Amino acid sequence: MTQAVVIDINLENAQRVIIEGSQDKLVIIDFWADWCESCKQLMPTLEKLAAAFPTQVVLAKVNCDEQQQLATQFNIRSLPTVIFFKDGQPVDGFAGVERESTIRARIEKYLPTVDDELVTQALKCVETGEYEQGYTLAKQAVDINPDSSQAQIVLADAACELGRLEQAEQLLSSIRMVDQDQYFQHVMSKLNVAKQAADSPELRQLAEQLTSAPDNHELRLELAAKLYAAHRAEEALEHIFAVLRQDLNFGQAKQQALDMLNALPKGDPLAASYRRKLYSMLY
Repeated sequence: MTQAVVIDINLENAQRVIIEGSQDKLVIIDFWADWCESCKQLMPTLEKLAAAFPTQVVLAKVNCDEQQQLATQFNIRSLPTVIFFKDGQPVDGFAGVERESTIRARIEKYLPTVDDELVTQALKCVETGEYEQGYTLAKQAVDINPDSSQAQIVLADAACELGRLEQAEQLLSSIRMVDQDQYFQHVMSKLNVAKQAADSPELRQLAEQLTSAPDNHELRLELAAKLYAAHRAEEALEHIFAVLRQDLNFGQAKQQALDMLNALPKGDPLAASYRRKLYSMLY
């Protein structure tokens, strides 16, 4: 059985365990005393629950008979008293004895969910330049929790780095004003720079030529290749599929489409969408 992380608190280690320790984990402080029967009843429950989350929860025990100054600092009026610390602040607590299921529910409110952990991993990947892995992890987080603005912003960041500018723009446009934090502004600026770089005079000239000769498949495929190289994948694929819809066997159009789809990051909905379109044409 996994052992709970249990630490006896005193004046010397309180700052490190409670304030600093709660930056990474949920710290549950149990104020107790030897003479308190209710404390003895509650303690095994707390230890059992802390053992259930060994990497996420620390159980900190304060013997109030021995650490009266700490009990006074926390304004403890009755025993047992339990206080939850997260990010250096008290976030929850109760006095007396509660059922195990009730305490578990309190704990789970402050633990990272699966999508939170995926977002954390995705952000680390983006920060270290592992953009495809970051994209895949962030996409998984969004699939689990579509309402997570943080997951959407990280996905937009990875998408922008991979040249999926249309998707990045769509994701950022859905972020509520209240969630438009400094990181959001950073990704938005990155997107704007990328969009400007993707709109070259050469691309504009090819587009103008195609407007004058819309049935020139060679020109359309050339434009598609240039668009893809400029990280405008959706526009590139649409041009290739415009050719395929008219002539499925024209030149290297099918291979060009497959190469572009295979180059998109794993989990990219654009790839899934256009693969379905291609398969419906082929079969």
